[in-house]
Amino acid sequence: MWRVERKGLVICLIVGFLGLISVVFGFAAEGTRIKVSQVNEVSPGVCSYPRSPAYGLGITSALSLLVAQIVVNFASGCICCRRNPYTSTTQWTLALVCFIVSWFTFVVAFLLLLGGAALNDQHGAENVYLGYYYCYVVKPGVFAMASVLSLVSVTLSILYFLTISSAKSVGGPFGGPALPSEGGVAMGQAQIPPTSHDPVFVHEDTYIRRQFT
Repeated sequence: MWRVERKGLVICLIVGFLGLISVVFGFAAEGTRIKVSQVNEVSPGVCSYPRSPAYGLGITSALSLLVAQIVVNFASGCICCRRNPYTSTTQWTLALVCFIVSWFTFVVAFLLLLGGAALNDQHGAENVYLGYYYCYVVKPGVFAMASVLSLVSVTLSILYFLTISSAKSVGGPFGGPALPSEGGVAMGQAQIPPTSHDPVFVHEDTYIRRQFT
């Protein structure tokens, strides 16, 4: 069970909100992308593209995903510097897998969003390939795939942050065990009271009575 402080909860909410924006805007860009039927050939090799909000939606989705990735990695810090001897192997493996997969899905989603947005911002261009003229449009499913990858990336980033945060709470300030609180039981060496070497005085009657008994 993860122990999340207030600061960690705020970071998770911010990253989750940015990830939600990225996913929603990515699917919106998929629905408003330029279709093949909307492209007109003005002259041989010159294509006319209509205006589409998919460009702005794709850019916004990519920027939201980028900011979310920056925030969660800045808050969690370097994964190599956060490991301590008191972190379990399972916890460390989970954090490492989430870190690697979240970055991989982030890079792919970010490139798909930027590439799809760029192809929806063409107003008129001549495209020639091997003597043939083409009018390029975004294939169906590019923005949708990028949105799914964005969701996976943000989810794994939050999971990585929670794992690293819980691992840091186990260790002390320098990776060692947490120090006991003042109200706890202090451990130390047993204190032996010093032996008294002062003379003991016995009443005279008691001494004589013991001597002649």
